[in-house]
Amino acid sequence: MRELPTGLVLGAILGVIGIARITVWQSLHFFDYGPHWPLVALTGGIGLVGIVTFGSLVGSMLPFALKRLGFDPANASAPFVATLGDVTGLIIYFSVALVILHGTLL
Repeated sequence: MRELPTGLVLGAILGVIGIARITVWQSLHFFDYGPHWPLVALTGGIGLVGIVTFGSLVGSMLPFALKRLGFDPANASAPFVATLGDVTGLIIYFSVALVILHGTLL
């Protein structure tokens, strides 16, 4: 349970940085995100919070699950955590985008 607040705080920090980046680039005309740029920024920020939180939880709990199943957690956890984090990260991001951008860009 100690990893949950850590993941949330780290995700929130990265989410704020992501929102700030989109806001600054839109304001300085480095990139045009279109008329719905605040929703795009919110999607990225919330997506980052979800992905980082889930990744920290999986990264902390997976070695215990692998040990219980009889596998060596040191050998199997790094590739499995990376793959699981990437795949679920896409699912989390697109789910957040579907909820936030539904009716505007989607």
